[in-house]
Amino acid sequence: MTWTALDSAEQLSSIKQQPGYSIIFKHSTRCSISMMAKRRFELDWDQLPDSIPLYFLDLIKFREISNQIASEFKVHHESPQLLLIKDGECILDQSHGGISVEETLEMVQ
Repeated sequence: MTWTALDSAEQLSSIKQQPGYSIIFKHSTRCSISMMAKRRFELDWDQLPDSIPLYFLDLIKFREISNQIASEFKVHHESPQLLLIKDGECILDQSHGGISVEETLEMVQ
């Protein structure tokens, strides 16, 4: 699996309109906790269906997109943060040590 960089408002609009599931991972490149959460997620991400697109947001470089995500998906900003999107709605919001492929899979299956 690979990340798709989320670096434009147009991509965010596309994710909201996309049928099915998508995952957005908001990551602070300056935070060791964020790095650990990302690594732990990547260790198990091969359990996710290949059909789920994975979007990676560097929230230091793209803070305005991070703010837009919080507003459009009605979630409180966290870092790190994983959002599971289904048919344009956030159905799971995980942050810090709570980011888990296992819990994400429970929502998908």
